Amino acid sequence: MAKRDYYEILGVAKNATADEIKKAYRKVAIQYHPDKNPGNKEAEEKFKEAAEAYEVLSNQDKRAQYDRFGHSKSGGGFGGGSVNMDDIFSQFGDIFGGGGSPFDSFFGGGGGGGRQRQRKGSNLRIKLKLTLDEIANGVEKKIKVNRLVRAEGVTFKTCPTCQGTGQVRKVVNTMLGQMVSTSACNTCGGAGQIIDKRPPGVDSSGLTTKEEIISVKIPAGVADGMQLSMSGKGNDAPGGGIPGDLLILIEETEDKNLKRDGNNLIYDLHISFIDAALGTQIEVPSVGGKVRIKIEPGTQSGKVLRLKGKGLRDVNGYEIGDQLIYVNVWTPKKLTADEKIKLESLRDSINFQPHPDASEKGFFERMKEFFN
Repeated sequence: MAKRDYYEILGVAKNATADEIKKAYRKVAIQYHPDKNPGNKEAEEKFKEAAEAYEVLSNQDKRAQYDRFGHSKSGGGFGGGSVNMDDIFSQFGDIFGGGGSPFDSFFGGGGGGGRQRQRKGSNLRIKLKLTLDEIANGVEKKIKVNRLVRAEGVTFKTCPTCQGTGQVRKVVNTMLGQMVSTSACNTCGGAGQIIDKRPPGVDSSGLTTKEEIISVKIPAGVADGMQLSMSGKGNDAPGGGIPGDLLILIEETEDKNLKRDGNNLIYDLHISFIDAALGTQIEVPSVGGKVRIKIEPGTQSGKVLRLKGKGLRDVNGYEIGDQLIYVNVWTPKKLTADEKIKLESLRDSINFQPHPDASEKGFFERMKEFFN
């Protein structure tokens, strides 16, 4: 079943501001909150759906990634997956103010039947440089990262302040009656546990740095500036919980021969006047090796040759770009005396006078043809 558009789920326009997105999520989440719809599986799924949409659209980088690639699982898109209810309450506690569950002030505290929220570790960010050949074919890379992981020998005990719930409740008397709210416990930071014993060299959260080698599969067609995400490969959460994500920023190294324009590749070919007039065959670089092409007799400078399907695969689909070859007829800057005599003898030849016909398109016409 096709996933719904995130903007449609929250009922906002694609140019909606961050505040508009936050307000829309608040409205939808309240409507479908499990405490308000006990036993209603449809409402629970819509609640999860809204949380997933907000997680992406509230993050500037993720939103830009989604706007470009949509729900495609290949490359940088958001294919979606199972959503943990505890994660929802953990990740969006700031939406409704305070530090606790988004819905505490609306449903009497507890954020969903008194469930203890799982903490999530911080994300790791790295840059990964790729060559044009690696981008064209896709590649598997092994990268070295330094993660914060739970140290061996660390023991925890139940937080005496919140008794392991990770939350503290506060009752406020108002003119409308008593209002109950909850927030994350300041003693344990919402983990429900505090460190009992920790070996030397371990930080106050019970974490230590560990070097790991992670294998990353990069799909064909990624672009410079694209950010990929590996769930659970970030830092561990203090006191337990779920690890953060590993965010991989793609950096495309410049190729000495080919230039990229979207999924198309561009190559500037310089040929001599003799080859342009008489025609020839010549090898040009392409991804994966060289390709032999034919230069027809009478080829004009500025002509664009197209190699169909020799570009890059679209990371968001199955289309493949082309390689465009821009022909430049090279004019020698210095001539020998003998060469000058030979060319002077041809100066007045009618055949050597410019006489473009209707089939010879100008620069702007050629550009319009190729890029429309």
